[in-house]
Amino acid sequence: MRFFDRTCLSSLLGASLVAGSLAATPVLARQPDGPVDLTAQAQPAKPAPTKPAPATPAPKPSTPAPSAAAPSPLAVPSTSATPVVEEPDTLPVAHWTLADAQSLLATIRGIGAEGLFARDYEPANLAAAIKVGEGDALDQLASRLFVWLAEDLRDGRTPMTARVQWFAVDPDQDNHPNAQLLAQATETHDIKGVLAGLSPKHPDYALLKDMLSKTKDPKQIAMIRANMDRWRWLGQDLGLQYLIINVPEQELRLTVNNQIIRTYRAIVGKPGRTATPQLAEQVRNVVFNPTWTVPQSIVVGEGLGARLIGNPRQAAREGYVATKNADGTITVVQQPGENNALGRVKLDMPNEHAIYIHDTPSRQLFAQPQRALSHGCIRAERATELAMTMAILGADLPPETAVEYNLSGKYTKVPMTKPWAVYITYFTVARDVNGVMRSFADLYGRDPAVIASFAKPRELHTSQRKSNEAVIKLDNPL
Repeated sequence: MRFFDRTCLSSLLGASLVAGSLAATPVLARQPDGPVDLTAQAQPAKPAPTKPAPATPAPKPSTPAPSAAAPSPLAVPSTSATPVVEEPDTLPVAHWTLADAQSLLATIRGIGAEGLFARDYEPANLAAAIKVGEGDALDQLASRLFVWLAEDLRDGRTPMTARVQWFAVDPDQDNHPNAQLLAQATETHDIKGVLAGLSPKHPDYALLKDMLSKTKDPKQIAMIRANMDRWRWLGQDLGLQYLIINVPEQELRLTVNNQIIRTYRAIVGKPGRTATPQLAEQVRNVVFNPTWTVPQSIVVGEGLGARLIGNPRQAAREGYVATKNADGTITVVQQPGENNALGRVKLDMPNEHAIYIHDTPSRQLFAQPQRALSHGCIRAERATELAMTMAILGADLPPETAVEYNLSGKYTKVPMTKPWAVYITYFTVARDVNGVMRSFADLYGRDPAVIASFAKPRELHTSQRKSNEAVIKLDNPL
């Protein structure tokens, strides 16, 4: 273990972190293994515009129906039955002037730049209604299509059933409800501006959008669209400061003002039952020299409890404390130390999945190009550096105290006093640590369902906010 003295800590944090400038610190160039540079294949020409679907009778506002779309050659067969779709009986309705309706029509026709399809928002029907003129029919149709478009830009087009293990609840529909957006757009007569304001603020979204405008290959276009939509699944504004882990890239970033301060290699969950779920949580505590409660699969299944319970000295030599409970079960807790399964530090982010970020005694694993090795939790390279930075910035802990806690060898929990979000995400096209837009291996096979959903008609949004898959609590951190 590399301990940190004051000189090392000063080098770690620098004036940008401690003195308050929080300027982005240059990251050492490092070439990741495996990904492909998509920018070299992008062409400086926009994809051909999507032709609008033939006009069909507009559905009544109380029973809206999804628009039709022709099957795509990129479609992937669905493995599940068509979900039951529920939508409120009534959508908000506003009065539309002809000028506002024409602005909406122009926005729909140009929505391909955002990775969406104009056909989903019935441009032919809207054009026909505009020709008829102002009135109830135009108000009903334009309001419905505005809400559909706003929902997709704000929350994502991909139905929740295609978002495998997605448990990061998006707050945007609470912060910007449909009725409020519709009223704002029609009262200010700024249809285009209100809709444009719903785009994700993260700079990677803008890079994907630019990449989409230059790419010709249909398969690459489909992947870019899917990853643009994944940004919409998250909150529009991720906050002032946060940690973000991209599971396919196996990297963690410490970010302030959307500027990357530090990057850390990460070990993520193995594919299958141990895959890392996608979450949006908050770091609540920084734990120096953590203990680890050994799971019963080891205590009982491997006989560790029975071996240690009658020999406390042996348990102490191996770094454990074994306790027999009133019900006859045995609890084994690994004490702080160099061989602790959590390493020297842990970032506590309470969640129902029991996922957190921690160190590891097996630090040689960070040198491997493929690091999907854990039981779901995130192991961070240079975790002590990360934990100290988090404690100083998020709990106002003096640097000298952070060093003292780290060197003490004693369990010490530091509660965070400032909100610090953690986003565990899944992007297969994204910026790498060198700032280059790249594709990453689809570790958990989650791309096909998203891409297939884009090849199907748009589904009505429901009240579902996250995946309804079973929550799996694993024997972390092995």
